[in-house]
Amino acid sequence: MQDPNEDTEWNEILRDFGILPPKEEPKDEIEEMVLRLQKEAMVKPYEKMTLSQLKEAEDEFDDEDMKAIEIYREKRLQEWKALKKKQNFGELREISGNQYVHEVTNADKDVWVIIHLYRSSIPTCLLVNQHLSLLARKFPETKFVKAIVNSCIQHYHDSCLPTIFVYKNGQIEGKFIGIIDCGGINLKLEELEWKLAEVGAIQTHLEENPKKEIVDMMVSSVRNTCIYNDTNSSNSDNDDIK
Repeated sequence: MQDPNEDTEWNEILRDFGILPPKEEPKDEIEEMVLRLQKEAMVKPYEKMTLSQLKEAEDEFDDEDMKAIEIYREKRLQEWKALKKKQNFGELREISGNQYVHEVTNADKDVWVIIHLYRSSIPTCLLVNQHLSLLARKFPETKFVKAIVNSCIQHYHDSCLPTIFVYKNGQIEGKFIGIIDCGGINLKLEELEWKLAEVGAIQTHLEENPKKEIVDMMVSSVRNTCIYNDTNSSNSDNDDIK
């Protein structure tokens, strides 16, 4: 079959009589590029504006634009609030005892608060402060504070330090009291991160307890000791019967 777009005299005659449709003109690459750029330029200008710029330019938009702007403004506002909430924290702050209620117990709704009661003369307290400082930067949506224990609780015994309380909506959701409970004198950053994540105060990417192998070894050792003692006790009882 003959190509109707072919440049022949016969095809031209057929076009003149309307038997063949008009010849399709090849699209110009430059024209296509211009059309594409024009389409891209039709992006609504408000999508590039800040909230304050939107407020100033309201009179320049029609009703349809204004509906889209309201949706867009609400979206930007929620993004701004989420960012502002995250930027509220990001560091381990020092507070005093008279700030405890305001900063911890009465903290903003649904905000996790981690407070470390410490004494600078106790090495493990200083280690915990170092770890908490790093975790505060890693999890800026959680509030991290520390306080010298004497400013909060008088006559608090050194054996109870370090002490970490985890609050949410005024309630204590977790607590770690003393060196052993906090993770020991050789506490690692990941171990403390795991402890706080188990309570729910932070969202960690750790997949398992970094101290799991040590815990398993301790449990195994205790179990073996118990079995050994039970065996000895049983043998001793049999000897007594004889």
